[in-house]
Amino acid sequence: MPEHPIPVRRMKTNTTPAHDSNNLPDGSRLKTRRLIVISVIIFLAALGVRLLAWQDARLLEAGKVQSSVTSDYKRVAQLLTEGGVSGFVSSSSPLSNPDNLGHPPGYSILIATIYKLTNHSDANIQLVQISCDALAAVVLFLIIAELLPLSTATIAGLLSAFSPQFSWNSVLLLPDTLAVLPILLAIYCLALAYKRPRLGLIIAAGALVGLSCWLRANAMLLPFFLAALVFFLFERQIRLRYSIALVCGALLIILPLTIRNAVVFGHFIPVSLGAGQTFLEGIADYDKGQRFDLPNTDLGIMHQEADAFNRPDYRETLFGPDGVKRERMRLTRGFGMVSSRPLWFFGVMVRRAGGMLKLERTRLVSADPPVTNSLTLAETTEPFRTEAPADLLTTGAVLSPNATAIVSTDAQAVIITGDDSRYGKQFATAPIRLEKNMDYSWRIPITLEQGRIKLGVESTDQSGVYAATIVDTVEGKSGGKQPTQNVELPFVSGNDNYVQLILANEGADAPAVIHLGTVKLFQLGPASFVWTRYPRILIRGMQKVFLTAVMLPLALIGVALTAMKRRWHVLAILLIVPAYYLSVQSATHTEYRYILAVYHFLFAFSAVTLSWIGAGLWRKLRTQFRPRAL
Repeated sequence: MPEHPIPVRRMKTNTTPAHDSNNLPDGSRLKTRRLIVISVIIFLAALGVRLLAWQDARLLEAGKVQSSVTSDYKRVAQLLTEGGVSGFVSSSSPLSNPDNLGHPPGYSILIATIYKLTNHSDANIQLVQISCDALAAVVLFLIIAELLPLSTATIAGLLSAFSPQFSWNSVLLLPDTLAVLPILLAIYCLALAYKRPRLGLIIAAGALVGLSCWLRANAMLLPFFLAALVFFLFERQIRLRYSIALVCGALLIILPLTIRNAVVFGHFIPVSLGAGQTFLEGIADYDKGQRFDLPNTDLGIMHQEADAFNRPDYRETLFGPDGVKRERMRLTRGFGMVSSRPLWFFGVMVRRAGGMLKLERTRLVSADPPVTNSLTLAETTEPFRTEAPADLLTTGAVLSPNATAIVSTDAQAVIITGDDSRYGKQFATAPIRLEKNMDYSWRIPITLEQGRIKLGVESTDQSGVYAATIVDTVEGKSGGKQPTQNVELPFVSGNDNYVQLILANEGADAPAVIHLGTVKLFQLGPASFVWTRYPRILIRGMQKVFLTAVMLPLALIGVALTAMKRRWHVLAILLIVPAYYLSVQSATHTEYRYILAVYHFLFAFSAVTLSWIGAGLWRKLRTQFRPRAL
């Protein structure tokens, strides 16, 4: 018999150019290594910026922002620690008080967990938050790397890493930045699923949005927007199944909270209360003519409801007596106002949406290191300098030409009446000589009858601001009944020998009326971390460009460039979260911290523009310096 040859399968010839490493056998491995290296760099950069911001704010400022809200979160965390899981689902535990439903329980659960694992320190909570927010910058990088060139992804990640909007909010004892991370992870799952469809990734995307709702309820309707995105992105035979799976993934996480609320409170409450309250306050913010007679503060709503229903106990809490009933009445009242003036309300939504595209003017990383010596040293040391009210007006002090300053009849205060400028400097003390690189702290008793002011410490040549804080009037107190606030203003002296304590208007509509008592300056000891002044100067300089006038045009150009290249799936994936907040969140009360997720995608499109500009400059340079043939 003739011998049959064994068939041999021909190997395909690799015609891929040698320089295209992504298509070589180890190309994907090389790309993975690059992703890991760049991710680590972005994470460390973001963490470093946030640690510096934390150093700046941890002693005083971080605890002052939304302090009553922070206290509520901590109070619920303490109740969770004491009652455990059984207390959380019991209708007879202290957690069954409707006042504990003003916010979703996720942040309080996190605080309780941190307290249980460590000690009751705000620093531990803040370190967890800044680590998660640094990770958010990495996730943004990974999202863009799935959709666009690596250079664009790197720029987007670095913009997120250095953003003062994120670094500042990450150190506040609030869940706003934490709630953004699951949303970014959800978009990352969708970006992965677009290239490699997997039902598990789709369910995970929905579940991650549900997790975000445990921290903040703002994203509660986002799963339906993402389901519509899935219907647009995927092929006909799987789009409906994937859309339903995404919504089910979100419900899988949210429903246990909804069921718990039904068991404990006996009402259908999807996540938390508060929608009606914020809805009314949002309308009141734009109702300048007071045609709806709506207060724009929690306290105002409580008092109005107490008077309207003749229930003095309503004055004490937003959700205590009849909390669910009151919330539903607020929603009904708000919808009635909207239906009576729909065009006006649509204009309000448009203005709110436009405001969401503006970057928050927030605190930058300080150019000078923070105070590290304990402020309690001021209790046991003599003041480095004491300025009585009359002494504050001695030679060398500077007063605004349109402001007035007089010493009170009892000589216990100097009374300063400011001018009508919104941000003008009103008063500056005479120059004060300090030692270099030392920790100091001002103690300033101040009574603010009206207005809003900034207290600051500046070098006499105005080359630097060493410390600053905002002082507001106390809500619910008339001008003559405003309490005295003892403001602590710590700072580190630099290389300048002379500084001034300054008072400036801070955006109030009415001129400030200030009673300033005897101020004392304490020297706390030699400063630490003086070496951080150099990276701080660099980071602060970078953060100064994070302005609406810079980033918004870059982002709009980036959207246009992506559209010109017909990358519709990229536009859809990166615009779905901003589209959600601009349409849904614009119908309610809005603060910058509610819409932080929008900023990430604003930076993503800014990176598209910057990458395009960089590529154009590189091509021009290569052409310019390319050797010419003889």
